[in-house]
Amino acid sequence: MVSLTRDDALKAISLVKIDEGEFLGRWVFTRGVSIFEGLVAVMLTQNTSDKVATRVYRDLKARLGSITPSSILSLSRLELEGLLRPIGSFRQRADRLIKLATVVNTKYGGSLEFIRNMDTDEARRTLMSLPGVGPKTADVVLLNIGRPTFPVDTHIMRISHRLGVVGGYEDVSLFWRSILSPGDYLRVHLGLIEFGRRICRSRRPHCGECPIRDKCMYYRSGGTIPR
Repeated sequence: MVSLTRDDALKAISLVKIDEGEFLGRWVFTRGVSIFEGLVAVMLTQNTSDKVATRVYRDLKARLGSITPSSILSLSRLELEGLLRPIGSFRQRADRLIKLATVVNTKYGGSLEFIRNMDTDEARRTLMSLPGVGPKTADVVLLNIGRPTFPVDTHIMRISHRLGVVGGYEDVSLFWRSILSPGDYLRVHLGLIEFGRRICRSRRPHCGECPIRDKCMYYRSGGTIPR
């Protein structure tokens, strides 16, 4: 049984500086973008760094002005692929964005703003029904519009497993929600990502600097559980 508490989580993330400008999903939503544009930005971060995704987002924004389903569909596939090329898997990403834009245009009249009026579970199901949108992407969007979700990225999954939290995405998300208050979710989500980047790294983690190492299975076992 994992004995981690809210205070432990807050103690851990107190070691790192949280710069919201370094998280593309958070940054775009603080600028008042539409849910569709924010969703596109979050999708750009899938399986790549926020730094690279931010550069691609800025290029896309500069080319289109406003990122809407219609503006994306106005691009030729070749041009869209070119804009996405720095991010990797650009052909597949272009295909997903075209499919997303087409569905939002045809099924929802070009806008996802109605999601703001849904309850969280219904909004999550709606987002996850869209092409290219999985649980993490949906949760990032919802968290950034003030809903009580807790997205789990690679860093948070690694930290959680090292602490002894078992299971997949939904299990890990539920664990953090069970020990935190909804008002903590955004700060702890961002803080754990930064903690995973700086302290609880995939290779050569700085266990000596970690204030909760005594509760960590990875540390107590000498680094022999999954990373």
